[in-house]
This record gives sequence, C-alpha cells and structure tokens, in this order.
Amino acid sequence: MAKGHWDAEPLSFGVFDQIESDGRPISDIYEEHIQLMEYADKAGFYCYHVSEHHGTPLSLSISPNIILSAAAQRTQKIRLAALVYCLPYYEPYRLANEINMLDHLTGGRIEVGVGRGISPIEAAFFGIPTVEESRAIYRETLDIMLEAFTSGELNYQGKYHSYAKFPLMVPSMQKPYPPLWFPSSNTESVPFTAKNGFNTIFNNRFSLNEIESLVSQYKELWDRHSQEPDRMNGHVASPKLGLSVKVYVAPTDEEAEREALPAFRVWGQHISHLSRQAGGRGEADRENFEAQRANGTLIVGSPQTVIEQVHRTVRLTGINYLLSSFAFGDLQPVQYMRSMELFAKEVIPAWATSPTSAG
Repeated sequence: MAKGHWDAEPLSFGVFDQIESDGRPISDIYEEHIQLMEYADKAGFYCYHVSEHHGTPLSLSISPNIILSAAAQRTQKIRLAALVYCLPYYEPYRLANEINMLDHLTGGRIEVGVGRGISPIEAAFFGIPTVEESRAIYRETLDIMLEAFTSGELNYQGKYHSYAKFPLMVPSMQKPYPPLWFPSSNTESVPFTAKNGFNTIFNNRFSLNEIESLVSQYKELWDRHSQEPDRMNGHVASPKLGLSVKVYVAPTDEEAEREALPAFRVWGQHISHLSRQAGGRGEADRENFEAQRANGTLIVGSPQTVIEQVHRTVRLTGINYLLSSFAFGDLQPVQYMRSMELFAKEVIPAWATSPTSAG
C-alpha cells in the first residue's frame, strides 16, 4: 500500500495486562482482571493482551492460554492475545493446537504474540542456558507453529523438535491463521517484523525520537515488501505499530500523580525482582517516574492532560496503536477501573476517527 494508507490510519487502543501479585488472594486478583477484560470489551478497546512471566510478582499470568480461555467466556467482541508466548518455553505441537482451540472458543478473536522472553533468568528455569540458544529455539518453534497452523499433518525435522505425521485435528478458525505480533525490543528486530508484516509494539527502552525513526523504517520496509509471497503475517492488510505505555487518569493532575507514583515504584520492584535477586538494580524512583513521563511511556494526569500527552506521543512517533497498562504496581481495582473508565469515556472519543482529531 502507498504511504497514504499509513497517513489515513486511525489510532486504535489496546489493553496490556501483567496481572501482578499484591499479597491479596490470587483468586480475587484473577476475577478482578477478568472484570477489567469485560470492561475493555464493552468500552470498545481493540485487543486485550496478557503477558507471560515466571518466578516474579508479575507471574500470575504464568499461562496466557488459561487466562485467555477465561476471557473467551466473559467477553464478546474484543480480540485476545498473549504478548507474548515465550516460545522457547513451549512444546510447539501442543501450543499450536491450543491456540487453534482458542481461536474457535473465541469465535475467531485470537491474535498471537511471539517472542523468546526478556529474562535470561526466566529462561534458565526452563533449562535454556544462553541467549543464543534461546534465539535458535524460538525460530525453530515459530517455524513449527506456522507449519502446524496451515497443515492437517505436522512433519518437521529440527535440532530441538522433530515430528513425523503428527495429526492436527483442530485447524485455525481464522485463515490461514490468527494475526501475529512480534514486539520490537531492539533496533535489529525491525527489519524482520516489517518484511514479514508483523504487528509490533515498541517499549520504553526507546526515546520518542528513536521510535519515530523505527516506525518510519518499518513503514518503508513494509511498503517495499508488502507484495512478496510467503510473508509470515502477510494476511494482515494493515499492521498495527504500537507503543506500550502505562496510563493513570484521575479527575485532577495532582490526584493522578499522587496515586500513580507509589504504584509505579511497586511495579519497578516487581519487574526487577529476579535481576535484584541476582545482584542487579531495578529501582523505579521519582527520577525514573519523571523520565518516563517525559518520554511519553508513562501517561499520568487529568483527562485533558492525558489527551494532550497522547496527542504529543502519537505526533512525535507516527504509531497507530496505543497499548495501555491501567493496572500496575499496587493500584487497587477501584483505582485502575476508574482510570480506565475515564480514559474510555473522555480520552478515546477525542481520537475516534484519526490521530489528528484531538489537539
């Protein structure tokens, strides 16, 4: 498609959920996050994305498929995705079959985020000793899954997995298979995601200027390769180029900042849990809080302030998808649900048609 296609792309909104432990009964936390999914569904968010972590306070979503199975029964329209399945941790034949099951259970609402995981410590829990081996297992697992999605019988001979005439009784409901996501956590990944047409998400490792450059690079490569056959996500006509942000909206700027800062600090303790056990650092202090706000990856304030911050972020980066975490740290359900409701009722309508409609 021509560049005019990208220029005309409206901004859409998703929800990213890490399902953090805060010391309360785990069954209560699960139910509260399912209620968050239900509200996201009714409010018109495009997709609910859940993370996968192991051995940390972020790891209540140990199995994305179990969470998404619950979501399938409690939502109607919103699309549902893992962001990501940490592919080196899985047996690919089983994972592909389970994703196909979910595709049918949701009526074709599943999307598939793939990656190798961000923590070498978590990888070691699964017997993966090096980053290089993790990359190799990831690529082989992805190849197997794409073969499994499009075949009634799996035949594959690889270094880590081999299959001969393994039957696949449940095909994907979406054809040829659900849309794929691959987060761009480093500059080297962008050519791969763009040439293959993956939906992608950038995170707070990049400045807004760096994201703008990477988004431009993605669009240029996508335009150049969009007509080539055998692209992994070529069946998606309009990829989403997103930014992952934390969002907290309150009636006033002062109230939003007062409640978001301590929750951000708790989230920092959670995300750095394993690295700190290994002797690293990971404090999310006031300085880091303000740095992320300045970078546009932490959006905190009244509805009008948040509209202005989102407008600035979109204008400076060229993204067409804003992936928001509303529940982070030790925010209580009454807090993050109020924040999400204010965002849905006052911020999203300002962006109903195009990124330039607010301002």
